[in-house]
Amino acid sequence: MSRFETKHASTISAPIPSRQARASQKRRNRRGKAHNPCNAPAAKRAGNSSGPRSSSPVIAVNGLGRPSMGLRSRMDDGPAQTEARLEKMRGAVRTLLECLGEDPDREGLIATPTRFAEALLFLTKGYQVNAETMINNALFYEGHNEMVIVRDIDICSLCEHHLLPFTGKMHIGYIPCNTVIGLSKLPRIAEMFSRRLQIQERVTREVAHAVMDILKPQGVAVVMESSHMCMVMRGVEKTGTTTVTSCVLGCFESKYKTRNEFMSLVGVKKM
Repeated sequence: MSRFETKHASTISAPIPSRQARASQKRRNRRGKAHNPCNAPAAKRAGNSSGPRSSSPVIAVNGLGRPSMGLRSRMDDGPAQTEARLEKMRGAVRTLLECLGEDPDREGLIATPTRFAEALLFLTKGYQVNAETMINNALFYEGHNEMVIVRDIDICSLCEHHLLPFTGKMHIGYIPCNTVIGLSKLPRIAEMFSRRLQIQERVTREVAHAVMDILKPQGVAVVMESSHMCMVMRGVEKTGTTTVTSCVLGCFESKYKTRNEFMSLVGVKKM
């Protein structure tokens, strides 16, 4: 006899649940499934469609964010069209320099029209980014339903009112419905919308809605803190000011504790 066996081993059978007990258990399972936020439609998780913060897709069918006819033609430019566009921009910058009373042919300015045109196209390259290509199927089923945050994302954008830069940090958080996104994709989404003519309120909202549209999570929260050169270099000329904007969707909007947990983790006072 093995030393792990006993002479008087006995078997205890679990009681067979009654029909009433089985029915009660089924009802509990159904209630648990119904209360799982990941089982709710994506539109419902984003918020009531009639509410002030309802989901409004910012990615068009062709993968562009806020596309227009001019932006589509810019994407399709060949070498000849690109050179014609640059030449038109160079002429416009030369005219501006002349209007300022400068000599665009002097040594320090002779290459400025080309430099400025190329820089402006670079600073607005977000118009040409295809979201589907950028994400590149980097969505992974992990069964994860806890908060994910990428914070302190450097942001540089151009104010559309004065064409002056505003710079700062963006914090992006979401609570998955089992599916997570590659971490590098969140800064790329932020870059896509910041590299265009913007205002801070809009870029904050567009990033939040883009993550909601792409990932279909339980909720998304985005906070941005930045300094605006149009307030520093001109106007009120206040160098120490910081502008903070936020956009919360889904469970971050409906659940006070969840929203405050996110604000605490990114270092923002409770809102």
